[in-house]
Amino acid sequence: MPLIKEHYLYGGAIFADPHPYIVSTVLGSCVAVCLYDPVNRMGGINHYQLDLWNGTGLASPKFGNIAIQKLFEKMLKMGSRQSDLQAKIFGGASVIGNSQNLFQIGERNCEIAFSMLKELNIPIIASDVGGNHGRKIKFNTETGIVLMKYVNKK
Repeated sequence: MPLIKEHYLYGGAIFADPHPYIVSTVLGSCVAVCLYDPVNRMGGINHYQLDLWNGTGLASPKFGNIAIQKLFEKMLKMGSRQSDLQAKIFGGASVIGNSQNLFQIGERNCEIAFSMLKELNIPIIASDVGGNHGRKIKFNTETGIVLMKYVNKK
């Protein structure tokens, strides 16, 4: 039985492939949206740092509204139907303290994920967001299973 390939997803990036992968990433105030197609048994994930691109500069996937749309488009290009997609959302913690809470970056990152997935009519079947601990996740793109553990502050 062949081993599943692994990929580490950095912040501001998107990963989607029709072949099985274990994709891992570490999240603080950032958010990862995992899209999974149980019919075709494939998935994709993003890792964004800020909620909204304001229209100036590059429309980068470091912004939630860009990252979610681009991931959705990649899944469709790989053969998924919108009606088959499911989502899981992770991250959005307040990990930096007072300055983090002032800007509510994690909270805003979560809000954009929930609102855009609702607009796209993609059900959110699991989420672990907010709080004040980072998270490490491993997403199996073939099964849709996400393993998550909290990252302790040092």
